[in-house]
Formats: sequence, C-alpha cells, structure tokens
Amino acid sequence: MAQKKLVIKVTAGSDAAERCSQAFTVAAVAVASGVQVSLWLTGESAWFALPGRAAEFELPHAAPLPDLIESIQAGGQVTLCTQCAARRDITEQDVLDGVRIAGAQVFVQEAMADGVQALVY
Repeated sequence: MAQKKLVIKVTAGSDAAERCSQAFTVAAVAVASGVQVSLWLTGESAWFALPGRAAEFELPHAAPLPDLIESIQAGGQVTLCTQCAARRDITEQDVLDGVRIAGAQVFVQEAMADGVQALVY
C-alpha cells in the first residue's frame, strides 16, 4: 500500500490566527499519524519561516506554533513560497534550518502527484 501524502498550503498568519493554527495543527497530526506531509507557507504565514517568529504567535487553547513546526519538520517538509519570500525580502540564509524556498511549479507538481490530498487554509 502506498504511503498517504498530504500537501497543505497555509495562507494565513497572525492576521487569521485560528485558520493559521488549524493548518499547522492538521499538518502536525498528519505527520504523527504517519502521513507524508508537505506544508507550504504563503502570504502572511511566510513570516513563520524565520527563526523566532512562530514564538510570537499566540492563540488561546492552541498548541504552540514552534512545537507544531518542530513536529512537522520531524517527518515532513516545510516550504516557503518563492514569491512570498521575495515580497518580504526573505532569503534562504534567513529561514529556519530545513525550510526550503520553492515556487508554484513545485507546489503544483506535489499537489498533482498520485495519491495526494491537498488542503488550503
């Protein structure tokens, strides 16, 4: 049986805290459940690719974002959108260890692969 795969694009950051937290939570739970996860940071969530920024995020009754990111990275891939990074002057030297920067072509390739479920938050 092929391993299940999940591609999640999170477009929200602190501007829509509940939606943002849901995306990270679903990604972390999926990794813990043995699902292959690719989490894409786009829009305002792009800031969470930077060291220390996730620690600034607060949402009552939600798991701490740094813990969720650590869980996701333990068994999945975190990607920062190329254009989102450029608009925020974020470079590969700026991001957390293990975060890659890639564009729409890679996202589409991942999302369209056989056996993949894609979610957008």
